[in-house]
Amino acid sequence: MSFGVQAEDSLRSITVDQTERRYVLHVPRSVKAPAALVIVLHGGGGSAKSAIDQTGFDAEADQRGFVVAYPEGTARSRFHTWNAGACCGVAVERGVDDVGFIRAMVAEIGATTPLDPKRIYATGLSNGGMMAYRLGCEASDLVAAIAPVSAVVMVAPCEPSFPVSVLHIHGTADRNVPIEGGVGAKSIVKIPYPPVERSVAFWAGYDDCRNDPIVSSPAPDVTLRSYPLCSLGIAVDYYVIQGGSHAWPGGKRLAKFLDEPSQAIAATPLIWRFFAAHPKP
Repeated sequence: MSFGVQAEDSLRSITVDQTERRYVLHVPRSVKAPAALVIVLHGGGGSAKSAIDQTGFDAEADQRGFVVAYPEGTARSRFHTWNAGACCGVAVERGVDDVGFIRAMVAEIGATTPLDPKRIYATGLSNGGMMAYRLGCEASDLVAAIAPVSAVVMVAPCEPSFPVSVLHIHGTADRNVPIEGGVGAKSIVKIPYPPVERSVAFWAGYDDCRNDPIVSSPAPDVTLRSYPLCSLGIAVDYYVIQGGSHAWPGGKRLAKFLDEPSQAIAATPLIWRFFAAHPKP
C-alpha cells in the first residue's frame, strides 16, 4: 500500500464539508464489542503513519483489546496540521472544522465496529495534543478523557458541557511548547503559548477537583501532580518529566531533527491505563 501502513491497518476516507479527509483504523482481532476507541492525533507536520510509528498504539491495542483511529490533519505540501484554536498552520488559516471531522469519523467507525459511547478517548502530541484539548472543550459529549502530550489549551473560551478526565505529560526542556509559556526557541509557528499549568488548572477547576494536588514521584525524574476528589469520578493528572523534550515519552524518534524521546516513562501504556480507568460516568 503506497500510504505505508501495515496490512492489518485500513486506510479510510470520509467527506466532511465537501472535503475528503482520511484516517487509519486499527481493529485488533481480540477486540470485544462494544469496544473502546482511542483517537491518536499526530503532531504538526506529521501524519497518521508517523503517529502509528511514533506511539506504538497498535501494539498496545492488540494487547489490551481496543480500537485505534489515526486521523490526518489538513496538509500544505504534506505538512499536516490541526485547527486547535490559535494553532496551527494551514488548518487554522482555512478555518477547518476538525472537531466536525472527528465527530464524523467516530460515527463512521461506529457504523461498522460497535463502540462503547462511554469509552471514547483522544490523545496527541504537540499540535495533536492541542487538538485533543479542543475536543475536550468542544466535544465533551463525545470524549470521556483526553491525554495531551507537550501541548496547551489554545481555544478561547474553552466551554465544555461535561466533565472530562485529563492526563497531561510535559517535559521541562521542551523548546517548542515551553512548560513556562512563551515562544519556544525551536518553535516553527512562533506562537506565544500560555504556561502549561494554566491548562491543567483550568481542567482541575472545571472538573470540580477539590483540594491541592497530591505530589508524588512515580519514576526517577518524573513528578506527578494528581488532583483528588474531582466530580463524578473524574481525574486530572499532570506528569512533569525533568529534562524531557518535545517528544512522545517512550516512543520512537522518527528523524534526526526531532527531539530524542525521554525514556523516564512510557506514555502509551500509561495513557491507556488512565483511559481504561476513566470512562464516562
